[in-house]
Amino acid sequence: MTTEQSVSIERMEEAVNLFGVFDENIRLVEQEFQVAIVNRDGELKVSGEGENVRLAVQALNGLLTLSGRGEELNGQTIRYVLSLVRAGRSGEIDSFGRDVLCITARGKPIKAKTVGQTHYVRAIQKNTITLGVGPAGTGKTYLAVAAAVAAFRAKEVNRIILTRPAVEAGERLGFLPGDLQSKVDPYLRPLYDALFEMLGPETYEKYVERGNIEVAPLAYMRGRTLDDSFIILDEAQNTSKEQMKMFLTRMGFGSKIVITGDVTQIDLPSDKVSGLKEAMRVLDGVEDIAICRLTGQDVVRHVLVQRIIKAYEDDEQRQSRRNKK
Repeated sequence: MTTEQSVSIERMEEAVNLFGVFDENIRLVEQEFQVAIVNRDGELKVSGEGENVRLAVQALNGLLTLSGRGEELNGQTIRYVLSLVRAGRSGEIDSFGRDVLCITARGKPIKAKTVGQTHYVRAIQKNTITLGVGPAGTGKTYLAVAAAVAAFRAKEVNRIILTRPAVEAGERLGFLPGDLQSKVDPYLRPLYDALFEMLGPETYEKYVERGNIEVAPLAYMRGRTLDDSFIILDEAQNTSKEQMKMFLTRMGFGSKIVITGDVTQIDLPSDKVSGLKEAMRVLDGVEDIAICRLTGQDVVRHVLVQRIIKAYEDDEQRQSRRNKK
């Protein structure tokens, strides 16, 4: 049975933002819920099957709330809001993207773009140690670097230390040209890129020379005590149990640690246990340590990345079911 509901639009700017270029945003809502949406006399008329209309109205009201807050409504945001509505989580739409975590060198505000990212950022701000675990594209490293820069600018810490294990994914360090720093630089490149964006190359170089910023492989952390520092361990799924314990015990007074990784992309030999997996098990429930699990829904890259992640997850589940038979 076809029903119709109306959604009021208070300001023309909100309507322009909601509809998008050539009405592409509205088309996404129509396709998702199999409804027709018409703009008439300052109202959106939504018609279709009863339940589909109800969900579409929830999505439109959520999008108008974001638009009224000044958020840009692009295809990525639209799809994320639609997924929340589909999952019965429309009440969470207004909870993300509220707080600016950091301003980049070019003046761009960095915000959490999903509910999962919002929980992750708040966990970093609240806890001394935070583990951010999830697939590629969920902003684990980027948001951690933004939080580090924000803490540094606020003089909450004196140093930013970024580190990764130099574990080869198909290549050997010895075959790469140059000295040791040149060999490890490719492994640290994502960390450099994030810092360059936040600070700008010149400011970054100035802080490196002063010793306020250090980007180094994990092996360089051994034997040190790191006070008043914001320390990020990236690609932590490639640490051994021993390396992870060594890293965690480097923390000194006034420091904060963020550990990021993806337990589905472990490059260690098959007989070695991932230090990240072990830490998630051992540290679960420990006071002042948060474990945030980001999912494919929190991916903020191209929509195809979400589909690729889901395809791999579905395949793993099928393989697991076959192995149990």
